[in-house]
Amino acid sequence: MIRLQKIRDSARGQECTVMSDFCNGNPETVVFAHYRTAGECGMGQKPDDTSGVYACSSCHDWLDGRAHRGTEVDRHIEWYWFRAMRKTWKMLVENGVLK
Repeated sequence: MIRLQKIRDSARGQECTVMSDFCNGNPETVVFAHYRTAGECGMGQKPDDTSGVYACSSCHDWLDGRAHRGTEVDRHIEWYWFRAMRKTWKMLVENGVLK
């Protein structure tokens, strides 16, 4: 399992890269949200830190299924994940977190 604290810590104060319809736009609530895939996570387990995005609390709740499920935008959740991962990794490199 890949754990990189500097990646998780880098989310603090960043803009949300998910920017879903539910985004609260508050950088104070942004965390590094892990992409959940079958077989790689479960109760108390998270995927590698290579699979995640900067997500505000509202987008994180939506991505993890804690809020807003059953809406039209849910059909596009994978697209939001992909776009956010690309933006997050670009920011990680541009900000010198990763080289």
